[in-house]
Amino acid sequence: MFEQNQIQEFKEAFTIMDQNRDSIIDKSDLWDTFAALGRLSVGNDELDEMLKESSDPINFTVFLTMFGEKLKGTDPEESILNAFKVFDPEATGVMGGGGVRDHLMSQADKFTEAEVNQMLTNLPLDVAGNLDYKSPCYVITHGEDKEE
Repeated sequence: MFEQNQIQEFKEAFTIMDQNRDSIIDKSDLWDTFAALGRLSVGNDELDEMLKESSDPINFTVFLTMFGEKLKGTDPEESILNAFKVFDPEATGVMGGGGVRDHLMSQADKFTEAEVNQMLTNLPLDVAGNLDYKSPCYVITHGEDKEE
């Protein structure tokens, strides 16, 4: 289901989350992971819900299986690219940053300004003020940056 390099990345993520190094991700590990990410307000109910997603203790095999199930049904890269191409009629691979902001804040499920700012922090505009949408599409479908 996953390429070898993806499995290695999942293993690294699992190791980071397994704070007590017992090869099982438990409630304490989740709490510590959230705390390390700066989210101290996570509740016990939320952690319990996460753990209920598996009927077995979450070892690496279960962890990998859970990710496989979550990623199953993800749109293929071409479908995601086609969605962005609506805003890129010349198929240049980039969209004007201002246009992206305007569309996200005015269409369908409107984003707030804070949400758009957060997105643009994670997907920064280039020096010309454009958003390169091809790289994030690749990351969404393959789980890592393209090697140049």
